[in-house]
Amino acid sequence: MTTQATPSEASAPSSSWELDEGARPKLGFRWVVCGLLFLSTTINYIDRFTLGVLAPELQKSLGWSDSQYGDINASFSLAYAIGFLAFGAFIDRVGTKFGYAVALAAWSIAAAAHGLARSATGFAAARFMLGLGESGNFPAAIKATAEWFPRRERAFATGLFNAGSNVGAVIAPLVVPWLALTWGWEAAFLATGLAGLVWLALWLPLYGRPEGSPWVSKKELAWIRSDPQQPGAAIPWRRLLPHRETWAVAAGKFLTDPAWWFYLFWSGKFLADRFGVDLKRIGPPLVAIYLMADVGSIAGGWLSSHLIGRGWSANAARKLALSICALFAAPVSLAPLAPDMWTAVLLIGLAAAAHQGFSANMYTLASDLFPPRAVGSVIGIAGTAGAVGGILMQSASGRVRDWTGSYLPMFVVAGSMYALAVLSVHLLTPRLTPAPVDNGEEAA
Repeated sequence: MTTQATPSEASAPSSSWELDEGARPKLGFRWVVCGLLFLSTTINYIDRFTLGVLAPELQKSLGWSDSQYGDINASFSLAYAIGFLAFGAFIDRVGTKFGYAVALAAWSIAAAAHGLARSATGFAAARFMLGLGESGNFPAAIKATAEWFPRRERAFATGLFNAGSNVGAVIAPLVVPWLALTWGWEAAFLATGLAGLVWLALWLPLYGRPEGSPWVSKKELAWIRSDPQQPGAAIPWRRLLPHRETWAVAAGKFLTDPAWWFYLFWSGKFLADRFGVDLKRIGPPLVAIYLMADVGSIAGGWLSSHLIGRGWSANAARKLALSICALFAAPVSLAPLAPDMWTAVLLIGLAAAAHQGFSANMYTLASDLFPPRAVGSVIGIAGTAGAVGGILMQSASGRVRDWTGSYLPMFVVAGSMYALAVLSVHLLTPRLTPAPVDNGEEAA
């Protein structure tokens, strides 16, 4: 049944792009919320990336094959696929505050548990539990962004908090080798894992709905709620699956997330195998890669938001940003042929930057195409699709490496998927029209 508009909705502007720019509060508590999302995403990636930093040393000391290492990471992807789908719906039902707290506590404990593992099977089990917990981060963060930002700011806010993934990937190669060399690799997992629990002390007292926050001014609340609002209960993911808009977001994540996870889990091993980089020297090249990715995350989100602010349609702005990112991702195919380490690092860093800019816009598509009450579930479906792609990529990467001794096939696949993703998104949503998700009711 179609929900009738309230008087406040009826008088709301038909599009957030039509609002007077002078109504925008330049500062406000919404950016504190964005900072919390940035911090949690940073912690998420420190915990996720610790294994990638230590992989060459662990492989030597514990005797893993490349296939076993690929399967360890595939277990993470499998749990991520399961958890992403479940957490998206869970967060839509219980709310962002509680759902995010549960996710972070779970993944922090699982990250610390890596320090107790002594075999490939043990690491696969810890990795599986980490994937379940970490799958809650992005559904919760995207839902929080939809709750706290109007449409015209969401891509930029998403780019900002998504930059935490790169900051985490920068911090990990700086801190983890020092922890491992000083106290052992077990201590590195324990310290980085349990540190995430500190975030809960900030999140629980600070986060809530904008309407109930004592730190939100009337002007900021009016800006946050300047888009037409649609009340209603959370929309189950089963009701979202028939819509091609859902599959547009899912296809983009299925095709491109595996490339990002390949960079995250295999870059350290690639540099060690190809250029002889050891644990003492792994920090600077990995830091360089993810500093570039950090710039790409912010720039990609800023670009489409800037174009929309200048009068572009959301359709044109998002797709132009996605296409530019796809162009910059392609040269990574040449990384295994690079004559020296820093040339390879530059190519991987450029692709990582392109991925993060691409990802910021892909996440924002969900809030463009669906109402806030469905965003967590849509991101859950899309994240599951990306994780399924990650399972295939991780399992194949280890076996291809064992069989051929080469990284070239994986880098060629990683560099080519973004153009295909742009094409898929365009074919499924030619005009980026919001999905009719509730018996013909249009989403936003």
